[in-house]
Amino acid sequence: MKTLPLTLAAILLLSACQKPAADDAAPTTEAQADATASYNAAQKGYAAANDKMHAGMGNIPEDADVAFMQGMIPHHLGAVEMAKVALEHGKDPEVRALAEKVIAAQEAEIKEMQAWLDKKGVKAEKLLTAADHAAMGH
Repeated sequence: MKTLPLTLAAILLLSACQKPAADDAAPTTEAQADATASYNAAQKGYAAANDKMHAGMGNIPEDADVAFMQGMIPHHLGAVEMAKVALEHGKDPEVRALAEKVIAAQEAEIKEMQAWLDKKGVKAEKLLTAADHAAMGH
């Protein structure tokens, strides 16, 4: 049973990586608010991290290498934000330890990706703040 918390943490992290299928209708702002109205603080934190991550991954450049680096930065930032939610609200010591490892690993990789972009003279995509995202209506 010790692997259950790690499995749940992995599922949460991986679920943040999945976008709805293109043919799925995007919920309206009102529908989104209704869907999250009953969320507890942890659920709201995970949902906000997921939304922010996907918004930051939206613009895909033609260059495959640049696209990877620019897309992975918000992806990793999403993992860091989710890990911080786990640390704030989670109680299981194994999950908390994994969350700390995720933060350290993802932040190191973000620096590496940013350095690569800097070396190539390419800017990272503008990462949306919570205020930017709210202004977009979702």
